[in-house]
Amino acid sequence: MKHFSISLLVVLLLFSCKQGPKTSEEDPQSVAQLATASEEGKKLMETKCYLCHNPSLGENAQRIGPPMVAVKAHYLDVYKDKESFVKGIMEFVKSPSEEKTMMRGAVRRFGLMPTQQFPEEEIRKIAEYLYDYQIEEPDWFKEHWMDRRGDSLYNKGKKLEVAPVKQTPKEMGMKFAQETQKVLGKNLMGTIQNKGVDEAVAFCNERAYPLTDSMSINFNARIKRVSDKPRNPKNAANTSELAYIETFKKEVATGGSIEPILKEENGKVYFYYPIVTNSMCLNCHGTPGKTIQTDVVQHLSRLYPDDKATGYDVNEVRGIWSIVFDAPEDSN
Repeated sequence: MKHFSISLLVVLLLFSCKQGPKTSEEDPQSVAQLATASEEGKKLMETKCYLCHNPSLGENAQRIGPPMVAVKAHYLDVYKDKESFVKGIMEFVKSPSEEKTMMRGAVRRFGLMPTQQFPEEEIRKIAEYLYDYQIEEPDWFKEHWMDRRGDSLYNKGKKLEVAPVKQTPKEMGMKFAQETQKVLGKNLMGTIQNKGVDEAVAFCNERAYPLTDSMSINFNARIKRVSDKPRNPKNAANTSELAYIETFKKEVATGGSIEPILKEENGKVYFYYPIVTNSMCLNCHGTPGKTIQTDVVQHLSRLYPDDKATGYDVNEVRGIWSIVFDAPEDSN
């Protein structure tokens, strides 16, 4: 029991206190490189992982995977050093199996994570960021973790009050896009896992617009997904949006850092950001008869007789987020 308590304390200290690796103040180049790498890892985690591992949902919400902080905690419980931690994450993501999982309870509840064709370097960056930095944690998680471990250490403390932070227009636009993507992605992935790709097509046809509209109301913004190759004619890009799509296509093709495009006019912020395909997208947007199954092709043809949204590969610009919202009073 004493050994268990010491081991648990080590895990909790690692889990709770990691703010980021230390660097020398005399080596600004190392500091800059580290900051860039951590920003990439954070962005990859939020765009690739949060669709299923959303930290903003409640403990009993209809989630389709545990929050990333739970993944971190379980892997730290087994892998104490960074190298083995990163290797463990990478091996599981590349080939998920019940034998490899460190989270058997999560597998029983949510099912085994489907195989994702993520580039190895992206998985590494996510895993390194996960190990090095404190990440977003749901309010319920510490109590949940300690209850499962038979210890009430954190139940004795008080939650720290954090002062609200004013967001820039860029941060607001990214939040609106990412949160809407999480809602759509969570529901789409849940449909694929529980009912299959064919039912996911029906979900997109019937539910994607109402869900996007509800997020627009929630954020008091106009949120649209538009494309130069729309499946639904309602998603066709206008002239200015087509120009932004071409700009993002060039940036993605060259592998450069992708930044949103913002314009402010008459007290409004116009925000544009690319929607980039991954392997999951190819189930409905890839090549018919190759990555899109025959029955799915037939279903798409019935629902969208003028469908233009096929022929994509991974890491291609499928469209953009086109969002309009009120400019913050002090944004100028």
